[in-house]
Amino acid sequence: MNGENIFDLVKKGAAKRILFLPHAVRQISKPDRMILTKDIRYVIENGEIIEDYPKDTRGHSCLIFGFCENRPIHVVCSPKEEYLAIITAYLPNIKEWNNDFKTRKKL
Repeated sequence: MNGENIFDLVKKGAAKRILFLPHAVRQISKPDRMILTKDIRYVIENGEIIEDYPKDTRGHSCLIFGFCENRPIHVVCSPKEEYLAIITAYLPNIKEWNNDFKTRKKL
């Protein structure tokens, strides 16, 4: 993916197609989460990358943070040539994340 940064690759993949992997589907449809696909698209389009995983076994991926309808949402995704793979999405837990939901707490 010729030297482009991960943010550009995410945007390019999302513009083509978004593919939800089975784990992501299970996570977003949990009753205590109910994260809509439009919420995930909003976070991808308006959020910020807070962690980059260039050596992920699933391919270069990243963690994107954003607020949607006053809820913090984290989306882990991996851009591919023809689509953006959504690996998982969840509501960050305040026990694991600082108040900004961008920085992991030191445990």
